[in-house]
Amino acid sequence: MSQLFSRINGVIRPAGHVFYGWYIVSAAGGLQLLSGLLWMHSYGAYVVLLQEEFGWSKALVAGAFALTRIESGILGPLQGWLTDKYGPRIVLGVGVVIFGIGFMAFSQITTLLEFYLTFALIAVGSSLGGFATVMVSIVNWFSRHRAKAVALSQMGYSLGGLAVPVVILCLEAFGWRATAFYSGVMVIVVGFPLIFLVRHRPQDYGEVVDGGSQLNSDGTPMLFTSGRDFTARQAMRTSSFWLISMGHACALLTVSAIMVHLVSHMTEGMGYSLSQAGLVVAALTGFQMLGQIGGGFIGDRFNKQLICVICMIFHTAALFLIANATALWMVILFTAMHGLAWGIRGPLMVALRADYFGPSSFGTIMGFSSLIVMLGMSIGPVFAGYMADVQGDYVIGFSVLGIGALLGSLCFVFARAPVHPDGDKLISEK
Repeated sequence: MSQLFSRINGVIRPAGHVFYGWYIVSAAGGLQLLSGLLWMHSYGAYVVLLQEEFGWSKALVAGAFALTRIESGILGPLQGWLTDKYGPRIVLGVGVVIFGIGFMAFSQITTLLEFYLTFALIAVGSSLGGFATVMVSIVNWFSRHRAKAVALSQMGYSLGGLAVPVVILCLEAFGWRATAFYSGVMVIVVGFPLIFLVRHRPQDYGEVVDGGSQLNSDGTPMLFTSGRDFTARQAMRTSSFWLISMGHACALLTVSAIMVHLVSHMTEGMGYSLSQAGLVVAALTGFQMLGQIGGGFIGDRFNKQLICVICMIFHTAALFLIANATALWMVILFTAMHGLAWGIRGPLMVALRADYFGPSSFGTIMGFSSLIVMLGMSIGPVFAGYMADVQGDYVIGFSVLGIGALLGSLCFVFARAPVHPDGDKLISEK
């Protein structure tokens, strides 16, 4: 135990003091907690209440989510370029303001058009003020511990899901309008202090990647660079860029559909109450967190490609389970398989791209990748909602999306480490 503590302490405090990169990880986790708690994980609960009040179909409500994902995907290349060029703080600040205002405006809607427009604001704000922007900072500050750093930051998003029952209690006690309005206030009040902890590149502040957690023979900090970084144009000329992007999109077919429709499936198709469904969402997030903790460590030690393939197979099995669940044990097994697969695979999507293409143009590369990834986030919930409207349940919709995840596993099988145009392979395969 003492050896384990010493090893972890060496990672956190490589030069005798806490490496500033971990403060960035904490801030990134806080920003993602806001997005996960108030927006992504809670959307399914809002869906139920909006349908009750306005009578909108599942496909229409899911369509708003899909359009926001398309919007975020289209925004991705510009967002990535701006973050690479000007740093994450400015982009995060603009995003947090738009995110908060979007929630306040959402609390006042009375028509479907207003619903779509306000959710467009929320989507833009959460994208600029969240995941993709803070990842640019993290991949610049970490190399050897990149998967761990990404995983720990994404635990904020998972904690948001774990706290969804609190949001549901607020929805039931105060109504969705009051909950939405004060969610917007919370985004701005809590988000801004976190933004000021985020920094772009360590060399701009006299630091080195990973905090110099090992030393060269002459006593100078070892810089953990993996080779020559790819530009966005060079990355997009490799098959690995497209295969990782398509595999990621296939994974999000399942994630987005579950995010939007799990609560409806459980309350309407399986006879659970809204509060009980909220507990299942919390349990799902708990398993996701376990996956993130384990995935960060195994991702830094073992073949990320192979781990992603296994996770995709788990996504497939989980979707078939929840689509055909008739007993509580099937729901529990679904939450374990889907949550672990989501938690382990999520950080590796970032780490694998950074390993393959380097951190220099990571924001732009991730932004262009989002144009493909958005297809999974947008198609998944709309397809599942449409099939539920037509068939009366989610069985066929969830099953087909599960097959899509299985096909996506093949993308990771063939996504090999790219060779730099100048002849250098960026990373050695584990």
